[in-house]
Amino acid sequence: MEQTGYVATIGMFDGVHRGHQYVLGQLTACARQRGLKSLVVTFDRPFKQEHVLTPLDEKMALLKAAGVDRCEVLSFTPALKSLSAQQFMARLKEQWNVCVLLTGYDNRFGHNRAEGFDDYVRYGQDLGIDVLGLRAEGTVSSSVIRQQLAAGDVRGASAALGRYYAVKGRVVAGEHVGTGLGYPTANLRPEDALQLLPATGVYAVQVACDGWKAGMMNIGTRPTFGIHPQTLEVHVLDYAGNLYGQLLEVRFLAKIRDERRFSSAEGLKAQLKADEAEIRKIMSAL
Repeated sequence: MEQTGYVATIGMFDGVHRGHQYVLGQLTACARQRGLKSLVVTFDRPFKQEHVLTPLDEKMALLKAAGVDRCEVLSFTPALKSLSAQQFMARLKEQWNVCVLLTGYDNRFGHNRAEGFDDYVRYGQDLGIDVLGLRAEGTVSSSVIRQQLAAGDVRGASAALGRYYAVKGRVVAGEHVGTGLGYPTANLRPEDALQLLPATGVYAVQVACDGWKAGMMNIGTRPTFGIHPQTLEVHVLDYAGNLYGQLLEVRFLAKIRDERRFSSAEGLKAQLKADEAEIRKIMSAL
């Protein structure tokens, strides 16, 4: 057992959104008051088969930025899944000397989900862990943010996250359709295939290349030019450099419109000019 004592909380913390940030504030405050260190015990993937809001490395960086002293990542294996709440708490005590456990009154962990807060308090008394209830703050949740992104509401998702929703992608070879329209695009392959993408459509974005630059991103299948797999294509405004092979981060600011099929390339080009004007207007208001 470690000699350093910890105040701990447990959770997926996907997105590290405003609700999570409130919890982390309570965690670090409790640790200071008790003269202990703060610990977040999280997991490498969701319990359910679903896309994530934050890749693991980004989640860890956000947790550290929130002032947490230590983060431990557990793999959600069958062996871990089979542990009872009491066994899991015993592991927290033995492995990290957790002295205080913060958990929501309606949170559940362990194999038997019929157990709840009062049971955790009783197990804690036997193990030497003081179990305290976390106060809830607002209605922000990872599932609500996923719903917002699935609807293309990147403004709402960003407000709930407390920062712009962003994805990273490597620039790969494309079909150069945008170049022929006067809007050359970087074709992105997402760095984390499990990260949730916003709904199809055209977005005002910021792109990290030689600083943050304004951009226009299309997520979709380019229906004007036939049937294609879904792609992520971003045109960086006022930029003429070669981005091929680079890893770009893209922040989503607002959805401009849905993707649709145009009767001609000229019709699409005229729409792209209108999209660009709208995006420049959005950028000027930042």
